Amino acid sequence: MKANYVNILLFALPLNILAHNKNKPYSTPQHTKSNRSLCECDLYAPANYDNDPQMKGVMQQFEDRTSQRLLEYDERMKNTRQKCKDKCDKEIQKIILKDKLEKQMAEKFATLDTDIQSDAIPTCICETSIANKVEKGCLRCGGVLGGGVAPSVGLLGGIGIHAWKIGAPAAAEAAAKIEAAVQGAIEGNAVGMNFVNSYLENMVSKVLIPDLSKKMSSIGYYADVTKLSGHIVKKYNTTCSLGCTNVPEWMEFKYNVGILIEADDGSTITQTAEKAVQEFMESVVRMAKKEADIKTAQVIADKTPIFTTRNIDAVNTAYGGCQTSIIASVVAIVVIVLIMVIIYKILRYRRKKKMKKKLQYIKLLEE
Repeated sequence: MKANYVNILLFALPLNILAHNKNKPYSTPQHTKSNRSLCECDLYAPANYDNDPQMKGVMQQFEDRTSQRLLEYDERMKNTRQKCKDKCDKEIQKIILKDKLEKQMAEKFATLDTDIQSDAIPTCICETSIANKVEKGCLRCGGVLGGGVAPSVGLLGGIGIHAWKIGAPAAAEAAAKIEAAVQGAIEGNAVGMNFVNSYLENMVSKVLIPDLSKKMSSIGYYADVTKLSGHIVKKYNTTCSLGCTNVPEWMEFKYNVGILIEADDGSTITQTAEKAVQEFMESVVRMAKKEADIKTAQVIADKTPIFTTRNIDAVNTAYGGCQTSIIASVVAIVVIVLIMVIIYKILRYRRKKKMKKKLQYIKLLEE
């Protein structure tokens, strides 16, 4: 067994040496030469190459991707071209505007004197500042308010109110007369109604119509009592048909109303109840009218001065309020005008200062 172990170990040593030998002159690689046959070349022939479905798919995919990328590139180039065009247009406009300004300045410099005013310097429209616009606006507003609105409010408003005040007393007096006349008519009608009630109560109702006052309450105007003539005649005829129970009172009623009239020779004249009662009621209305007219005239004479004084006081109060409002309006307009003038002066000063700097710069350029 020991001998076998030794032989095995000795045999493994030359194998290990052969495995780790770097020179290896005896291990040359052998290349197998590939020969392309005629059938393999036929696969890549143009007719077979174009008819291959796999190659067709690859070529179609390549064409689609290429077309998509070309379209995207074209879109990007369109945006880039438009931006470049806009930029070039702006640059061209700037160049044209610059040349135009240079020509204008050259023309102005040709006629430039030693005494140059600030207004003689041309100002481009694009350089017009907000201050200039505000200055012109304040100047126009100040001219309108100071030259048109305030004088018209102060002059025409004052004249109108003064004329209104002069004509107000006459109007107040006329209104007072109308109001006094209305008040007099109301009180005169009340006096007339009282007279008619008391007169008919004494002359008629005691005998014939005891409730005549109730009938009178439905009448609003004393002259309308003539409408009760038919009622009185009807009541008289009804009572007479039943028989007169109290002869002396009926005789007094007939003489009072006018049914029986005593002549100058002592004889008695009789007329119909309708005619006698109608004439009697008309005479009562005439007497009531006299009383009512007296009361109306008295009320008008008493109330007219009172109402006139009250109306004139109201006019004076309204005049004072209007005058105060106009004064306040004029003061407010004047304050606004002053503020606008101050703003105009400030902006004008700043503009002149700025123009002086431009003038100095132009003089330096000329030198």
